[in-house]
Amino acid sequence: MTATLSQFNFMSPEVVEDPIQANAVARREAPVYQLPGTPIFMISTYDLIAEACAQPAVFSNDFSGALQGNAREDEQIKAVIATGWPQVNTLLTADPPVHTRFRKLVNLAFSPARVNKVEAHVEKIVDDLIDRFIDTGRCEFVKEFGVGLPLTVISDQLGAPRADIALFKQWSDAFADRLGGMLTRDQELACAHQVVAFQHYMKARLEERRESPKDDLLSDLVNARIEDERPLDTAELLSIVQQLLVAGNETTTNSLAAGVLYLIQNPAEEAKVRANPDLIKNMVEEVLRLETPTNSMWRVVKQDAVLGGVKIPAGSTALLRFGSGNRDESRFAQPDKFDVERRNVHMHLAFGRGIHSCVGAMLSRKEMQVAFRRILARMKNLRLGADNDLKHHTNLLLRGLKKLNIEFDKA
Repeated sequence: MTATLSQFNFMSPEVVEDPIQANAVARREAPVYQLPGTPIFMISTYDLIAEACAQPAVFSNDFSGALQGNAREDEQIKAVIATGWPQVNTLLTADPPVHTRFRKLVNLAFSPARVNKVEAHVEKIVDDLIDRFIDTGRCEFVKEFGVGLPLTVISDQLGAPRADIALFKQWSDAFADRLGGMLTRDQELACAHQVVAFQHYMKARLEERRESPKDDLLSDLVNARIEDERPLDTAELLSIVQQLLVAGNETTTNSLAAGVLYLIQNPAEEAKVRANPDLIKNMVEEVLRLETPTNSMWRVVKQDAVLGGVKIPAGSTALLRFGSGNRDESRFAQPDKFDVERRNVHMHLAFGRGIHSCVGAMLSRKEMQVAFRRILARMKNLRLGADNDLKHHTNLLLRGLKKLNIEFDKA
């Protein structure tokens, strides 16, 4: 019996855990679908997602109000937030011309020269992490590698000592939970405390880089200058760094774990990559397409709009289902198949589309390419270990495995 759209509650933990069938039904029945009883219009096909991304004046990224949740009215949460710096719109939640200014300044820090410069550093981190478990023949990949690589890279680039990496993970988790929009009031209060703690910690790092610049991303941001543009102030820098911490950490962690799982589940594809390591770059793009760690993203509809023949009134919220677009049958042949030789894989939407495409995409790709190159060189006969339920974090926007126990032979 063919499934119908009415069978699925897209906000339920069950569909958040496994959205593939529900997304396919949405693409077939209602590519622009108003979630029952809500002002949310879900957009699920590749072309319509791309169309929405191309109209930032209509489908706005200024959804910061939605992230505040109870903070708008809860006096206790407001009091906590008041002890920090104001949350300002910079990259993720800004529209032109505000977004344009921030993007130009941040692009200076994410130049190809900067990213290429860190490759040897990334490889050293990768090998150090593998060294910790290579002789045991097993690991919990998410905790022992997936978290450690991007978190160490971004923490190093943001001026944090290695001893404070656990703090960065704690803060990053809080920011990701807040972005996902599925928190209780008590969880929102806890996140507010985390945000303020992060701000005060990073304020000290910013002052250090102003006084004594180093060869890292934070120094580039603090000292970024473009003609006729004022430098970033403290609140703006804190907002950008907070977003870079999540974008440079959570999504890459999730992609790395997904990639290892896809290799284990598809031994013929793994054999192709081992035989021809030049395929690793394409394989990384295929992992990003299939897993789409930023699985969905919000937009605020600023004007009455028509998308896919559906009227969307101003004031509505759009939910762009990037993960669904990346499995759109009209764009990708056999879209649910893991194909390391897929020819058009670079069309994927995993890093967004248009002016809000991910500023850290180049760094994330570099980390993944180096990681899989060294994993495949140092670990053979990859296989699943015991106690795997392959469950994902309950987050409407970000998708990632909670844990992945693997076993292997030392190469």
